[in-house]
Parts: sequence; C-alpha cells; structure tokens
Amino acid sequence: MIVVLLGPPGAGKGTQGERLAARLGIPKIATGDVLRAAVRDGTEQGLAAKAFMDRGDLVPDSVILGIMKEVLASPSAAKGAILDGVVRTVPQAEGLCMMLAELGRMVDKFLLFELDEDELVQRLSGRTVCDSCQTPYRGLEPGTTCEKCGGKLVRRKDDDPESIRNRLEVYRAQTEPVIEWTKEKKMSLIEIDASGELDEITDRAMKALEP
Repeated sequence: MIVVLLGPPGAGKGTQGERLAARLGIPKIATGDVLRAAVRDGTEQGLAAKAFMDRGDLVPDSVILGIMKEVLASPSAAKGAILDGVVRTVPQAEGLCMMLAELGRMVDKFLLFELDEDELVQRLSGRTVCDSCQTPYRGLEPGTTCEKCGGKLVRRKDDDPESIRNRLEVYRAQTEPVIEWTKEKKMSLIEIDASGELDEITDRAMKALEP
C-alpha cells in the first residue's frame, strides 16, 4: 500500500505518518529524510542533489523523484510506504504517479489531514522541534532533551504566527490544487479530521485505510 499524506503545516502529518507506519509495519518516507540520506550515502542521485545544494539551488523534482524511486524500489518498501512531504504541487503528484507506474505500483490512497486555521496557528506557535531529528513536540519548552534521539528541542523561526499564516498562504496556492487534481483523476482521497487526541486521529486514519 502506497499512501500519500496531504494537509497544511501543523496538521500533524509527520506525527501521524510515524504512527501509521508503525501500525502497518511499513516505512514512513519523508522527502527531507531521504534527500539527506542519499547525500550522506553518496548515491548517484544523492551526488546530483548535492551538486544543486552546494550551489545554493533548490533540488529539482526530477532528482528528488529519482531518490524516491531508489527508496521505493528497495526491499524495505516492498510492502508499501507512507509518503510525507513528497507531494506539494501538481507536477510533483504527476511525477510521483509516473515514477510509481515505472515500478508497477500506484498511489492507493491520499489522506488529507484537515484542521481549522486558528488551531493550526496555535498548534505551530506552541510547538518545539528537535534540532537533530526534527521530531515535533507539543507542550515542551526549548532546551528539553528529545526523547527520540537525545537532541535539544528548539523553537523554529518560521513558527511565529505571522510566518505561519504566510506558510498557509503558500500551501493554499501550491498544494490545494493537488486536492482538485486527485478528484479530477478520480483517485482515492479521504479527508481526516486532524483535531483531538493523537490516538483518536490515528484511529480515524487507520479506518480510512481499510479496504
């Protein structure tokens, strides 16, 4: 099963992706993680990405999708994967589907995590993230030790209310068209209420993934 997570910043995609992956026994694949790993390991696509990064340029979709293809073709993803942050624009969605078709696979479901904008701003402005593994936390102060890797929690500069609303504008301009694209292509898109306790949200998402 290939599942793509969609939703605005602060909706909890990263956290829920980890929880869904654990329950389903498949990896969660995030763009930033696989990009850093490919550069660190010196793979062909990783070296291509590093060349762009060293020049201060954005890594093009074609290179990122090449890295994703390497990961999805590996034995670890044989049973499926949860994709987080892989699709942010319609061209990325189209590229992902073409790449999966080359592997004889397809996106089984898109999960759209939705949350009221005021709650998104409140949630993001009150969170801290690990400066090492980027795991987000709610209710913990900067300087606290990360439970996952032992790094230190920090408050991101782009998590102030004004920056958050700007990020939401970018999301509406770039990513919301993906939602319409999935509908036009008659793909399986399921909306998930991202409010409430973590277990409640995970249970809703797991129910949505049932055949």
